[in-house]
Amino acid sequence: MQGRIMKGIAGFYFVKSGETIYRCKARGIFKKQDIKPAVGDLVEFEIIEGNDDNLITDILPRRNSFIRPFVANVDCFLVVTAVLRPAPVQELVDKLLIMAEHAGTEAILCVNKCDLAADQKRSSGRKAAASLEMLRRIYEPVYPVVLLSQDDPAGYERITELIHGKTAALAGASGVGKSTILNHLLRNELMETGAVSEKSQRGRHTTRHAQLFSLDEEGTAVFDTPGFTSFALTGLEPEELPHLFPEIEAHLGSCRYDDCRHMAEPGCGVKLALDQGQISRERYDSYLAMVRELDEEKKY
Repeated sequence: MQGRIMKGIAGFYFVKSGETIYRCKARGIFKKQDIKPAVGDLVEFEIIEGNDDNLITDILPRRNSFIRPFVANVDCFLVVTAVLRPAPVQELVDKLLIMAEHAGTEAILCVNKCDLAADQKRSSGRKAAASLEMLRRIYEPVYPVVLLSQDDPAGYERITELIHGKTAALAGASGVGKSTILNHLLRNELMETGAVSEKSQRGRHTTRHAQLFSLDEEGTAVFDTPGFTSFALTGLEPEELPHLFPEIEAHLGSCRYDDCRHMAEPGCGVKLALDQGQISRERYDSYLAMVRELDEEKKY
């Protein structure tokens, strides 16, 4: 039989085939070959009569896969950040966008908790408003940006339109509201959500494992994944980075030198676009930081 892994917990995999969920274990040979099934994998499995646990016998070829979160066969990445509580971390947002670009998936930036920016009489409201303005200025020229507020359904309806018929993955730091967003998309309070710690400004008691949820009968599905606060640029070469920033890639080929790294070289078309305001300073600085990070990794 064929099915798709919807959830994996403690060595058990819950595989959906038709309208039925089967609890399965993976063949021992997978462990010997250092292969681990991922949520989202399409698999072959056998029904074991008289046994509560069935057996995954084969993992079908993946379109793509991600390490953190460990999911497979993603069409679209929903990168989630909040305007406050916790404050946005551009480094993480950009690395998640790079991850999506490298895997050939679509990317949508979801800016959550925008309602916090409404109260301009409080310093927290002003901080939230400034964060919102910054995020829109940096990312709206490059990616679809969806603004989400607690009591406004418009943003969630926009997400539903953008991911229709696709398998999307939610990712972002702990506490930004990924599980709350999923609840809205499912139109039901199915996920456990937690308050944000006042000390760490991170979420508490939220998602603990990756899980795939079907949203409709037309193939729309969403991964819910654990929050995390760091992401390594594993498996990338510095030369790949310009192609993973869409606004930088648009100006490749206009440099004086074919091997231009778009840093300090004369006649650089990317630097010219930066000076003309076609590339944001924040995104360019993010590019430079990633190049240096990868250069350091190559030394060891």
